[in-house]
Amino acid sequence: MTTHAPQASQTVTLPASLDEAVAALGAMPAAVPVAGGTDLMAAVNSGLLRPAALVGLGRISEIRGWQYQDGHALLGAGLTHARMGRPDFAALIPGLAAAARAAGPPQVRNAGTLGGNIVTCAPTGDTLPVLAALEATLIIAGPGGSRREIPVGHLLAGREMLRPGELVGYVRVPLLHAPQTFLKATGRTGPGRATASVALVLDPARRQVRCAVGAVAVMPLRPLEAEHWVASLIDWDGERTLVPEALAAFGEYVAAACVPDPAPPQDGSEPQTLPPAALHLRRTVAALARRALGRVLS
Repeated sequence: MTTHAPQASQTVTLPASLDEAVAALGAMPAAVPVAGGTDLMAAVNSGLLRPAALVGLGRISEIRGWQYQDGHALLGAGLTHARMGRPDFAALIPGLAAAARAAGPPQVRNAGTLGGNIVTCAPTGDTLPVLAALEATLIIAGPGGSRREIPVGHLLAGREMLRPGELVGYVRVPLLHAPQTFLKATGRTGPGRATASVALVLDPARRQVRCAVGAVAVMPLRPLEAEHWVASLIDWDGERTLVPEALAAFGEYVAAACVPDPAPPQDGSEPQTLPPAALHLRRTVAALARRALGRVLS
């Protein structure tokens, strides 16, 4: 959201369907879509954004729930964090429910939406590491009733962007029916922005461990080598337990991949070491990854 316009006469449109919202955006190229508005209003209040028009998504009932589709859950982009945090949703996708419950104080969870978290792409977005670990895909609504599907990681990495007049309509998430969790560290007690977060899911059908680390970079990071290594240690046909030393090694493996050492100097001088803040962040990531793996395997 980078539209800047004079704060003169402001148009507010309240469509009743996803296609109506897309049509409204097409008719008003300077319009900004708004759902919960938790990030949008912060930008407006700080003077970073002056939208000439708004397209409100709060009346579009089709994107405020979910449905089942071919072993997947099709989640509406208008689902609030509060709704995703409830027990029935937690039984479906426990990792995403845990992230939703951690997403700030009640007023934020009641208003903030899954789609808003994705489109804002804030590094500290709590649902983003879970969606990356689940390898979710986005269903994008476009002009003329068109729909296209892209991996969530492509949008977060900037490999594929929303085109003019497009909206994130749904998020397709595989139902793994296996343990998954989300943990985060904050700079203070109670709800707050993550200084680091870890989402970890088991995929027994594919014999995979998938991990994503949030808040340490501009997008969630997947430590693929650490995932493959620890998956090779798990007895998928047995109790799926690991010794404490393996859990600790996995944590260190993940942390080193996501908070790497400085590149060696090209002039052959003495290698640099990580500054204290980066070392603390690495230890935090290691602890979160170790605990997350221990939880899903317990």
